[in-house]
Formats: sequence, C-alpha cells, structure tokens
Amino acid sequence: MTGSRRIAICRFGVILLKVFWWTVLIGGAAFVVSAFFALPSRWMPWVSSLAVFALIESVVFWIGIIAVYLASVQLGLKIRVIGILCGWIPIANLVALRLIIRTVEREVRFESEKEAFDRRRAPAGICATRYPVLLVHGVFFRDTKALNYWGRIPDELERNGARIFYGEHQSASSVADSAVELAERIRRIVEQTGCGKVNVIAHSKGGLDMRYAIARCGAGRWVASLTTINTPHRGCGFADYLLSHIPLSAQHRVESAYNTAAARLGDKTPDFMAAVHDLTQEGCARINERIGLEPFPGIRCQSVGSRLAHATTGKFPLNFTYPLVKWFDGPNDGLVSKPSFPWGERFIWLEPNGRRGISHADMIDLNRENIEGFDVREFYVGIVAELKKAGL
Repeated sequence: MTGSRRIAICRFGVILLKVFWWTVLIGGAAFVVSAFFALPSRWMPWVSSLAVFALIESVVFWIGIIAVYLASVQLGLKIRVIGILCGWIPIANLVALRLIIRTVEREVRFESEKEAFDRRRAPAGICATRYPVLLVHGVFFRDTKALNYWGRIPDELERNGARIFYGEHQSASSVADSAVELAERIRRIVEQTGCGKVNVIAHSKGGLDMRYAIARCGAGRWVASLTTINTPHRGCGFADYLLSHIPLSAQHRVESAYNTAAARLGDKTPDFMAAVHDLTQEGCARINERIGLEPFPGIRCQSVGSRLAHATTGKFPLNFTYPLVKWFDGPNDGLVSKPSFPWGERFIWLEPNGRRGISHADMIDLNRENIEGFDVREFYVGIVAELKKAGL
C-alpha cells in the first residue's frame, strides 16, 4: 500500500468515526428526549426508529474503525488494544474512540504536509549525492524487503534523489567477520555500478563493522564518508555486567537457539556470542587497539548519538534496558551510553525537548513512530544533503 493511499484510507476512516461520534451524541440525546413523549403509547415507532439508527451507526462505525486499524501506523499496538478492551465499556469506549480519532487525525495532517513538502522540493534533488548511500544495519537484524530495518527512511531519501544500497551482511557475527562481508559488498557495488565510492551510514554495531572494514579490510579506497548512528564505539558497560553474571549454560542455550534460527533465515555462519562479546567495553577496547579511534584520512567521518529521556517512553525491550544502562553509564538511548557515541571529526548529539527522548530504535525508524520534536526522516535527509553540499 502506497503512502498516499494509506493516508487517504486513514482520512476516510477518521471522517466516518467523527460522524459516528457526533451523531451518537446528538442522536442519542434526541432519542432520550423523545422517549418521554413516545413512551409508552407510541413505543413501536420509537423502537423501530432506534433500531434503524443503531444499524446505521453500527455500519458507519465498523467501516471507519476497520479503515483506521488497517491503515494507520501511528495507532500502534497500545492504542489498538485500548480500543478493543474499552469498546464494550460505556463512556470508556467514547473516550477511547476520541483518542483514536485524535491520533489518526494528527497522522493524516503530518503525513499530508510532509508529502506536499516532498513534492515541492523533489526537483531540487537535495539528496542526489555524487556517490550512492550504503545503509549498514546493526546486530540481530537482516536486510529484508518484507520489513525494512530503516523504516521509512530509505523511501524518503530516494524521493529526494538518493541512490540507496544495503549492507546485506549477516545478522550476528564478530566485528572482524562482518567487516570482511561489508568490504566485499562495497567492492561489488563499486564494480557493478561504476560509482567509484559510497557514502556509508551505519547504525549500532554496523559502525564498528565499517570502521574495521576500512582499517583492516581495504574498504577505505571505496568509502567517501562514514556516518555512524548510535554506535557503541567504546562498548556497552552493562553488556560486560550481564555476561559476567549470566551462567555460561544459559548463554550457550541462547546462542544455540539464535544461531539455529538465524541460519534458517539466511545467515551462513551466525555467531551470536562473538557479536555480543565485541559489543562489550572489553571487546571494543580490543577492537580500538587494533584499528584506532582516529578518523580516517580522506574520508568524511562523523557520528550521531541520542538520549532516551525515561524508561516509560521507550518501546520493549529498551524500556527495560534503559535503567540498567543508566545505572552503569549514565544518559543513554536504551542500549548505548553517551560517552560511547562520539567518533570522527564531528559528533551530533540529539536530545529533543519534552519527556519522550530518542531511543536506539527510534534512530532507524524501527517503530515508524512520528515523534514530537524529532522527524527522523528529515534528519537523514539533512545528513545526506550535507554530503551532497560537500561534493560527496
């Protein structure tokens, strides 16, 4: 379903639900008043009218609610469940319906304005960089067409002129092994397209993988820029703690289950524990000793980090990990702490106003959520537009 069609369905659904809302309130009040005059002598016409009214209202409601439940992204699981649970409770169902209407209305307004803005600036091609963009995923995910790791970001970049490629490496391997895969992937892209180089945007462990690929696997000749997004350049302190306190038998069970599942999904040689160990502070210290923390000469190097404000504003499982990381390392995105983010010639720290904050997952639009004060799609447009201005 295209974005325009989805928003059109949401708009249609909201209109029906608003009609239902007001006609139930006004019509319900009218039937209550008329009952004093119609009952008991004229009960048959009154009941018949009420039945017709209820039938029409039911049709309007169900068409509207099905439309928004199927098409809306911003409703999310939480509001959908609230709607279902409160649907059978008088008064509470109207409150829940109002919440649904307001949420979808905001979504329609925001997406419509964004679509119009994109149409106006499309001819400028502000993301049409000299070199294509390579998006490199983090640990425990794969590049799939069914569920894009980067959410709505790639489509937004392409609408503004960018050429997009993906890392297509395994979901869980050591940094060294992932680096070999990525170096080969970049070599193939350059060879097949003749683009010369790529601009790499790498999230989480992907940033470590790319630094290693440049430093040790010869990928530097094909990389024009490297932007790391919420990468633990100095490791995750709470990961060291967990590994030291979780029994080895439990670690091996998790490793075996993950590696088996990952192999079935396409990984050739998944290695859960190697990936985890390379994300600890000890593991990253070892990696940094091998490849250094300095930016690479001739390559534009920059990093980005963000802060989640409260555990309650994060999605599972980051709402559970946030307090742990905060206890060990201070301000964090639910997984990685602020001191671990900075790398390169420039560091961008994201901390919007309000209680929400920006999580590790928000930075790749994993939940497709419109966050007040932070438009993740526009943030990436800005990053790539800067690369274009720099001649990259």
